[in-house]
Amino acid sequence: MSDEASSYSILDSWTPKTMLGRLVKEGKISSLEEIFQRGFRIREPEIVDVLLPRLTEEVISIDLVQKQTDAGERNRFRALVVVGDMGGHVGLGRGKAVQVRDAIEKAVADAKKNIIVVRRGCGSWECRCNSPHSLPFIVEGSCGSVRVKLMPGPRGLGLVIGDTAKTVLRMAGIQDCWSFTRGSTSTAISFANATFEALKKTATTLTPELWGV
Repeated sequence: MSDEASSYSILDSWTPKTMLGRLVKEGKISSLEEIFQRGFRIREPEIVDVLLPRLTEEVISIDLVQKQTDAGERNRFRALVVVGDMGGHVGLGRGKAVQVRDAIEKAVADAKKNIIVVRRGCGSWECRCNSPHSLPFIVEGSCGSVRVKLMPGPRGLGLVIGDTAKTVLRMAGIQDCWSFTRGSTSTAISFANATFEALKKTATTLTPELWGV
């Protein structure tokens, strides 16, 4: 099924529950960038399905979590999933359920509601090719004990960072970057969230060329 056909299928079967959802279904909003410019918050994953039909997903980790109740131990699975189109849009989400499949589905829906626009560029003094293969400037993010600094890299460098963060960056469309990390990066949730927080700052940081916008 083509992307266009997939979007039409979602539109036919979807009944929006929010004002943003109705605006998207009616075609009055046609991009994620417009959603964020107008200050809306995404509360329905179908909005992202319509606007980004080429979105893909990847499971970062699945953990078994236990909770002690009056009836005994309760076991559930916790999934961490990243979604993205490798073109400047990425989302990170978590989900818990008794079944692995249900946990992944919940995480995917959560990731779509948390999706962000990533500003890409070529901020490396070694390259300056003006193509969006890297980051436009240095950004930093943190979660728990983990601190992540992402730095623009020249074309062909690749992603010089751990596998968890590498997945998040790749799904966002970042192909080359240097990095510096501190803390317990073996904790997938903290490492992924710190990287995600750093990517958020690419869109919120105001650089000189945007001063007159």
